[in-house]
Amino acid sequence: MTRNPAVAGRFYPSDREDLIDIIESCFCHELGPGTVEFSEGARTIKSAVVPHAGYLASGMVAAHVFSALAKEKKPDAYIIVGPDHYGIPHDYAVCPEPYLTPLGECKIHDEILNRLEEKIPFSVKSHRQEHSVEVIVPFIQYIDPDAKIIPIIMRNQSITSAEKLASVIRDACKGFDVVFIASSDLSHYIPDSIEKMIDGKYLEKVSSMDTEGMYHTMSEYNLSVCGNGPVATAVLFSSGCGTVRILKHSNSWDSLKYDRNAVVGYAAALILT
Repeated sequence: MTRNPAVAGRFYPSDREDLIDIIESCFCHELGPGTVEFSEGARTIKSAVVPHAGYLASGMVAAHVFSALAKEKKPDAYIIVGPDHYGIPHDYAVCPEPYLTPLGECKIHDEILNRLEEKIPFSVKSHRQEHSVEVIVPFIQYIDPDAKIIPIIMRNQSITSAEKLASVIRDACKGFDVVFIASSDLSHYIPDSIEKMIDGKYLEKVSSMDTEGMYHTMSEYNLSVCGNGPVATAVLFSSGCGTVRILKHSNSWDSLKYDRNAVVGYAAALILT
């Protein structure tokens, strides 16, 4: 059994060759990192933050993270945590089935999955409609065709929930080399200049790995960050790491040139070992 695509043909192309073309165009876009280079350099990336909008809106921002990952030795697994958009009946839920995309089947890391059993609910249904993990998978498959993943949807995005999830994932991943990917867009449907300013303040807290500050900034500026819980979980999972690099911060006006007064913000970031 596999988890079938929910947003192929909408967020990204449903045809394999068209999908490859658009992924490559994201790297080469003026907002992207440039042509991707593949190598097996030392592993320095512990966690990353990537957006989860349609590829024409945010794929070029996401490409910055995957360009960096392509230069490093491939990990044993990618832990992908995305926010819940549909109201799942769990604080978080793992999909135990491989994700199918136009690039083929992306397998689950069975050993880590087995360690998560009885600690996090397993629910294919919770993942069936959700796009926040799905849109990340083709980028992973492009840079690492043999990748294995652990896909997790997060509903309860409180700091307590993030602390618990980070601890559970850290224990399950002991002995394995993993990259944690937090799926998150930034503020929604506000003017371009305001988005740059308030999301910039949020990213300052991410840069200093200040989870309490992230939640305070969310409250102070009434931010509609769609994935603060996954980002906080990534920061907590990466405790002990000291360097955060914000690779790119832009928004939907920059990419689509549509409605400068109602943009969605996007960022790409790395937490380095």
